[in-house]
Amino acid sequence: MRNTPPPPPISELRWHVAVATCLKLLLIPSYRSTDFEVHRHWLALTRSLPLSRWYSDETSLWTLDYPPFFAFFEVLLSYPARVVDPAIVHLHRGLNYDSDSVVLFQRITVIAADSCLFYAVYRLTRKWEPCKGRLICPLVIWSPMLLIVDHVHFQYNGFLLGILLLSISYLSEGKDLAGGCLFAILLCFKHLFAVAAPVYFVYMLRRCFRGTFARGFGRLSALGMAVVAIFAAAYGPFIYHGQMQQVIRRMFPFGRGLCHAYWAPNFWVFYIIMDKLLSFVLRRLGFDIQMPEASFTGGLVGNSSPFAVLPQITPLTTFIMVLLALSPCLIKAWRNPQPKDAARWIAYAYTSGFLFGWHVHEKASLHFVIPLALTAAQSLGDAKHYFCLSIVSCYSLFPLLYEAQEYPIKVLLLLLHCMAMFLSFSALFDGSARAKATGPESRKGDQSGEKRSSRLAKEGGFTIGWITKCYLFGILLVESWGQFLHPYILGNKLPFLPLMMISVYCAFGIMYSWLWQLRSIVRCSS
Repeated sequence: MRNTPPPPPISELRWHVAVATCLKLLLIPSYRSTDFEVHRHWLALTRSLPLSRWYSDETSLWTLDYPPFFAFFEVLLSYPARVVDPAIVHLHRGLNYDSDSVVLFQRITVIAADSCLFYAVYRLTRKWEPCKGRLICPLVIWSPMLLIVDHVHFQYNGFLLGILLLSISYLSEGKDLAGGCLFAILLCFKHLFAVAAPVYFVYMLRRCFRGTFARGFGRLSALGMAVVAIFAAAYGPFIYHGQMQQVIRRMFPFGRGLCHAYWAPNFWVFYIIMDKLLSFVLRRLGFDIQMPEASFTGGLVGNSSPFAVLPQITPLTTFIMVLLALSPCLIKAWRNPQPKDAARWIAYAYTSGFLFGWHVHEKASLHFVIPLALTAAQSLGDAKHYFCLSIVSCYSLFPLLYEAQEYPIKVLLLLLHCMAMFLSFSALFDGSARAKATGPESRKGDQSGEKRSSRLAKEGGFTIGWITKCYLFGILLVESWGQFLHPYILGNKLPFLPLMMISVYCAFGIMYSWLWQLRSIVRCSS
């Protein structure tokens, strides 16, 4: 009987959690985006109004557009909020309320909700080799992306990603029913995670029918009833009140346009740039090209996605492109649904949705960067890929913190993350290379054994290739232009250029990551 490797000491996890929590407490006074008022208003809305009016109320611009479970989560938070300060949950008097009490309360709720993420990390790594389990803590618990988006900008992504990682944890153990139910719960908290639903569906359908048909049908029936029960608990009250159409309209506002005001670094950045270049060249050649009223370079979000030359893009177009991008992964999941590959497939699904989806926010990169951390310890190639991707994805979030006082924070967080990753990967893979180099086969005393030991010690460690180094150095050039050179050379001209450069440059890195993930999935042994 094979011995199970001992789990990493719980004290190590507690230490990582304690350091992360202290850092989050220090960030409480920092900049807050409009999302802070969004969530405060949802506290007041769900506390003050009957359920039948949650998705139709327009007291504030920040209307409720998350699924019902998140609304119920806001209801739970509203009870202690009312005790802390009744104005927090007052529908009218609380508008744009920003006292110290509301700031402290909402910041603390995000920190407390991260306990779900901490437990998920513990559950995922408890049966891993200790050296690999220790690697996940700095990659996930100390993630600078989560610190920037949740604990400065303000959202609850850590809590939601904790549910996703718990689902992956159960899938990796072969507990498909629990993993599927957790994913259904996650969709009822935030519907944007539905990009991975095709992967879950194909994977779990194929897993259900392993063995006899009768047992497979029983597994599928149990899973189906559990998922239906979860969605009935979430949406049943709104169906009862005749609000389901309004709920769907709020959750899927396709009129917002193809791109967000700040372009997410995805495929559509190249499409927009190509359209602009073609229209410019054709106009110079004498063609009558009508420029659309809305302008992507102006950062506006209209009711359409206007292009001057290239074909117009609709939500259906992006939906088909995402499905096409997912098809190799779905084929693999159908042919050989291995639990060990679940995290890789799910991360690839979210990468595809980020690249080709409709109205993607730059913050959605969290959906694939965090799950990919689970694969970073599997091989040296995975580690090198994750090292580059996490840096690029974190840098793409820099425009979220645009005030001068937050600039040192985001730069320091990224630099510390780079150091933590490099040291962690080096400790893991350099140690493995030394172990191989000094193994029994290399201790034969002959010349070939010495050469083999030297080669493993030289090639087996964690190193960054020159192409990756050049690309990461380019981030310094892009940042130097936007932060220092652009204001002095161009002044107030072309104000969109620094943001556009960040989007385009980071899009190259994320597009490469998608191709790398696709290649690794296709080449995976059956």
